[in-house]
Amino acid sequence: MIGCRTLAAIEAGVPKAHQTSTDASDEALIRAIGRGDRQAMALLYGRYHVQVYRFAHRITGDASLADDIVSDVFFDIWRKANAFKAKARLSTWLLAITRNKSLSALRRCRDNYVDCEAIELTDPADGPEISTHKRNRSEAIRRCMSQLSVAQREVVDLVYYHEKSVTEVARIVGVPASTVKTRMFYARQRMGEFLKAAGHDAI
Repeated sequence: MIGCRTLAAIEAGVPKAHQTSTDASDEALIRAIGRGDRQAMALLYGRYHVQVYRFAHRITGDASLADDIVSDVFFDIWRKANAFKAKARLSTWLLAITRNKSLSALRRCRDNYVDCEAIELTDPADGPEISTHKRNRSEAIRRCMSQLSVAQREVVDLVYYHEKSVTEVARIVGVPASTVKTRMFYARQRMGEFLKAAGHDAI
């Protein structure tokens, strides 16, 4: 498994003369990884491991399991970098791998309770009343997300939290764009009803 400490050690062991630029594009990094460049692997991990973790955690609801999935995802990237096709964004490919591994993990742990983290940023300028309202709304969204099906929850997460387009979500999930739109429609409808009942505006 490739973890944060392992990648840090890899990065530290790369001679300075061969280090990959920290501002290298995703495509340049994946090409370098395909050539066995461990520094590029460390840079890619630093760039995307939080995004991968949050998506895995959103699907599985298990922090420890999400950590394992992160390691599995980046281990796959290390082994299969040459399989990346530049027609899609690297983040789309990463999230597709994350989704597949997360769903496989869920099939192995069907008795896991699935919860979802709904993050709503607070503004330091908000007064106590507004801050309380935002916290309550975040909790309402969290409860609602936990009641959606995995299929609905993942498209909501990809659109709202990862800012993916319908076309990109379709690639990640492996269904037609029309199916993504249908899942989004019913997910938004259900969440809107739930939030309205809780006294909040729909998303």
